[in-house]
Amino acid sequence: MSLRYYRIKLTKFRERFQRYRDKMMDSSSSHLISDEYTEVYRRLPFALQLSYGVGHVLNDVCASMWFTYLIVFFRYVLNFSNWQTGFLLLVGQVADALATPFVGFHSDQSDTFWLCRYGRRKIWHLLGTFCVLGAFPFIFSPCLGCTELRGWPEMFYYSIFIVVFQFGWASVQISHLSLIPELTPNEHDRTKLTAIRYCFTVVSNVLVYVITWLVLHLDDGESSKIGPKDGPKFQQIIWSVLSIGSVCSIIFHLMVKEGDSTSSNNVRGGQLRTSVWELLTTLEVYQVALIYMSSRLFVNLTQIFIPLYLHETLDMVASSLAVIPLTMFLGSFLTSLAIERVNRSLGRKITYVIGMVLGVSACIWIKFGQDSLYTNVFIYIVAILVGAGGSIVLVTSLGITTDLIGDRTDNGAFVYGIMSFTDKMANGIAVVIIQDLHPTATTYYRDILAYVCGGAIIVGALAVIFSCRGSSTRDEYERIPEHQSIN
Repeated sequence: MSLRYYRIKLTKFRERFQRYRDKMMDSSSSHLISDEYTEVYRRLPFALQLSYGVGHVLNDVCASMWFTYLIVFFRYVLNFSNWQTGFLLLVGQVADALATPFVGFHSDQSDTFWLCRYGRRKIWHLLGTFCVLGAFPFIFSPCLGCTELRGWPEMFYYSIFIVVFQFGWASVQISHLSLIPELTPNEHDRTKLTAIRYCFTVVSNVLVYVITWLVLHLDDGESSKIGPKDGPKFQQIIWSVLSIGSVCSIIFHLMVKEGDSTSSNNVRGGQLRTSVWELLTTLEVYQVALIYMSSRLFVNLTQIFIPLYLHETLDMVASSLAVIPLTMFLGSFLTSLAIERVNRSLGRKITYVIGMVLGVSACIWIKFGQDSLYTNVFIYIVAILVGAGGSIVLVTSLGITTDLIGDRTDNGAFVYGIMSFTDKMANGIAVVIIQDLHPTATTYYRDILAYVCGGAIIVGALAVIFSCRGSSTRDEYERIPEHQSIN
């Protein structure tokens, strides 16, 4: 009887020990998986992150010239009308808008053509780089052979180069953006890559404005304003920034290996794909598109119209058209260094609202600022607020886009194409309407910055607040290391 009793006790002890051992093994295995997962996504070297970041510098310097100085160059150097300058910018934006979904769709395809062995993303990046370098210098140069031809012949001449440039620009942009979800599966690292990418965007803009200031300020001093005599100076600026962008593109193509990066960082063991129809019938896609479009409207329209506001409303000298945008992007750069940490700590929604508050504050100040103290001192504070607010909302909106893509990296380029389509169309239509409605009043661009740009960033904030995506909360960020899924 007693022997049976001890056998029963021993059996129960063995069962308890087995359960305890199984529990410990599960815990150890889970910890091992977590450690292995952490090790996998942390293998993205810092050199690779920097090499990825410089891959968009050529696009960035061209975009800075395009948005900041295209209207200035055509309006005040080539003496085009307000409507003509707005129309040319619209041509570019429409070409870009149509090119982005096209490039995105074909970039997502797994083509067996021999050229695509270079990388389905990088081959489009390379093609776009050649188009940008071949077309962009002609946009900021006098029309060849158009000495006696004015009006539509000149418009057609510039439109050809603008369309080629915008196709190339879209190819570089979409292929570069769609590499983010493939280089790393981790949401934090994706935000970090986006932030690094934006850091180089800001550095590129700062570089453009420094070069522009040096060319305009050293040649003309403090009293000159932009005029037809400045045509050769714009060509000096163009060739300077294109040289830097070309070197950065070479670094990107030499250092970033698309195939190797994808295979080494994809811890999920495969990629998911969603049909185009399913994407186009998903409400969340349009919510994210509205957020991205509103963010881009604020950033691009402020970049376009602040130089015109300085020239026409505040009657400032030519060098200020470089110094004020330079200050704006210095504020943007400093802010971009902390965006990833702020997103991680506060989440997407709160971070975006902070950016909105800064942007709206700047718009209100622009509306009511007009005395000499404002033009000599406060305009620089306004520029910092515009830069900081734009940096926050743009990086956060790109982070929201990568959240939408999630594991489905095979659709990444097409999703970015949809976002960019809404952005380019909205910007192009807004600019041509604004330019066409331009009255004789010198306060026109002040009101555009206050109401249109301020309204755009408010719409973006409302779209973020009422979006149905739940991964933007702080809790989701904190749980990421404990799970294999990060979305």
